[in-house]
Amino acid sequence: MYSLPSMPSTTSVLSTYTAFAASAMLVRSVFNEVQAVINQLIPQKLQERISSSLGRLFGDDSSRLTLIVNEYNGFSINEMYEASEVYLSTRVTRSIGQLKVFKDPGNKGLSVTINKGQQIIDTFEGIELAWEFASTETQQTVVDVETWSQSSEKTEHKTILLSFHKNHNEKVLNTFLPYVLERSKAIKNENRVLKLQALGNYQGVSLSHPSTFDTLAMDPVLKKEIMDDLDRFVKRKDFYLRVGKPWKRGYLLYGPPGTGKSSLIAAMANYLKFDIYDLELASLRGNSNLRSLLTSTTNRSIIVIEDIDCSIELQDRQHGAYIQGESQQLTLSGLLNFVDGLWSSCGDERIIVFTTNYKDKLDPALLRPGRMDMHIHMSYCTPCGFKILASNYLNVKNHSLFSQIEELIMEVEVTPAEVAEELMKNEDVDTALTGIIGFLERKKGMKRKQSGVEEQKVGDENQEENDKKNESQEMEEKCEKRKVKRNKRKMARRAKGRKQ
Repeated sequence: MYSLPSMPSTTSVLSTYTAFAASAMLVRSVFNEVQAVINQLIPQKLQERISSSLGRLFGDDSSRLTLIVNEYNGFSINEMYEASEVYLSTRVTRSIGQLKVFKDPGNKGLSVTINKGQQIIDTFEGIELAWEFASTETQQTVVDVETWSQSSEKTEHKTILLSFHKNHNEKVLNTFLPYVLERSKAIKNENRVLKLQALGNYQGVSLSHPSTFDTLAMDPVLKKEIMDDLDRFVKRKDFYLRVGKPWKRGYLLYGPPGTGKSSLIAAMANYLKFDIYDLELASLRGNSNLRSLLTSTTNRSIIVIEDIDCSIELQDRQHGAYIQGESQQLTLSGLLNFVDGLWSSCGDERIIVFTTNYKDKLDPALLRPGRMDMHIHMSYCTPCGFKILASNYLNVKNHSLFSQIEELIMEVEVTPAEVAEELMKNEDVDTALTGIIGFLERKKGMKRKQSGVEEQKVGDENQEENDKKNESQEMEEKCEKRKVKRNKRKMARRAKGRKQ
C-alpha cells in the first residue's frame, strides 16, 4: 500500500500508461504482420493441424470438439457405434502397438479394433480426426425376485470418442459421419456370412449354397432380366417412399420339379447378400402366428414359401385352411395381408418368393401385381442351359458332340437336374457326353413308346366309339324294320275287317 508521500504523481502514471500502450500497439502490429506472412506461406489446413497437434501436446482443447458415440441408445445398440467399429477396423495402422482380435460369427474373416485409451488418427477430405476407444465399469445391484437376495455385477459402458477442429463441425456431422455409415454397410456386405433360417427357429445356419447367376442353367435373356430387376429394386428406396409403397418385391417361380427354383433363390441371395427365411405354412397355428414370425425377420432378407400349391389348402378369404385334417385359422386373407397388406410394411428391402409346380392351382388373388410382381417360368433344359451345365461340371465350352445333344434336348423334356446328374457320373468329357446322348436317346424312345401307347389308346377309344355307333345304328335299323312290320300287320288286319 502506498503512503501519500510515496504515491507516484499523475504525470508519471500517464507517462507509464502511454509507453505501455505504444508497446502493445507495436507488438500487435508485429503479430499481425507475422500472421499475414504465416497465412501466405502455410495453408490454412496445415495451420489447423499444427494448432491441433500443439493443443493435444499441451493439453489445450479449446479449439477442438469431441463427439461421444455410446454403444447403446437406450436398450438398443447404437447404429453409429457399430458402424464406427466396422469402419475403424480398416483404419488400423502399424503405429498401433496393441490390437484386439475377435471372430464375429456374422463375418467371414477376423475383426480387429483398438484397446481402451488408444487413438487412431484419420483424415477425410483434408480434415484431421482422432478416434479413441473408451470404456467405464460400474457396479450394478441385481435382485433375485425368487429369493430376494442381492448380488453385484460389473457393467461395462463402451464409448468411441471422435475429436476434430471446431471449424469442421458441420462437415463432420453432415458429410463424414454419413460416409462412415455407408462405408461400414459396404464392408459388412463384403464380409457377411448369409443365413438360412426357418421362421420360428431363431438359430439358423450359414448359407453356403454355391449357386450364382453365372452357374444357373437358365436362358441368358431371362437371367439378365431378373438381375436387372433386382438391381433396380435395391436402388429405389426413395422411389418407394415417394409413391407410398412398402419397399418389397414379390417373385413367383413356377415350373416342373428339378428346373432350378431353389437354385435361383440361392443365387438371388448370394447376388444381393440377403439372408433367407424359409416359411412353412403347414406349421403355422394361424394368422397371428404368421404376423409374429413376419416381425421377427430382418431387413435385406428373402422370405421363401416353397410349393405353395400343396403346402396348405386356402379355400377362401373367410374360412380357415385345413391343415392335416384339422381346421385352422390361417386364411387366404391373412396370407394376402402378409404379402401386401399393412403387415407387409414391417421392414424394408424385403423380397417374398413363392414357388409352385402348378401355377394354375393358385388363387388368382395371389398372382396379381403388387403381390407377385414378377412371374418367372422355370422351364425344361434348353441348349443354352446345357452349355452352362457342361461348363460347370466338365469345364468344357465346346465339343463335337454338342450339336447332337442340343438336337435331342429340343426333342425331349429333360430337367436341368437330370442333365446335371448324368454329367456327374464321369469326369472324362467324351464319356460323360456320350452318356448324356444315351440318356437322351432313352428318353426319346420312352416318349415315342408313350406316344404310341397313347395313340393306340386313342385308336382303341375311337374304335370303341365307332363300335358303339355301329351297334346303335344296327339297333335303330332293327327297330325301324320291326316298326315297318307292325305297321304292315296293322294295315292287313284293317283291310281284312273291311272285307268282312
